Amino acid sequence: MAEQFAGKWTLVNSEKFDDYMKAVGVNFATRQIGNLAKPNVEFSMGDDGFITLKSVTTFKTTEFKFKLNEESDEETPDGRTTKTTVTLEDGRLVQKQAWDGKTTRIEREIEDGKLIAKCYMDDVVAVRTYEKAA
Repeated sequence: MAEQFAGKWTLVNSEKFDDYMKAVGVNFATRQIGNLAKPNVEFSMGDDGFITLKSVTTFKTTEFKFKLNEESDEETPDGRTTKTTVTLEDGRLVQKQAWDGKTTRIEREIEDGKLIAKCYMDDVVAVRTYEKAA
């Protein structure tokens, strides 16, 4: 059930995120901002079956509204426009983004009360850890 992801989460640790952004094709200046940003993310479930993922930093706020197993257009925080599908697999939210012949995958799961986001692009894996906001 996607409900376990509902709520506000604060980034507390980030590993290899610059490598991931570089592999995705994010330019140097945007990567520098991305590395400085400590996003709060919020998942909310709508009565209409849509899930909203909101990412808030001092630099930018983005919102992505989707239904599980349905392709949607997404404007990513780094400015890419992707065709994105989110599925629920073994308790993980799996977000697949496709653009310009490339694909990336972000898997989110709850471990020990923390939200763990693993970002995959080619052979690069970044891990971002969030704690539930009070």
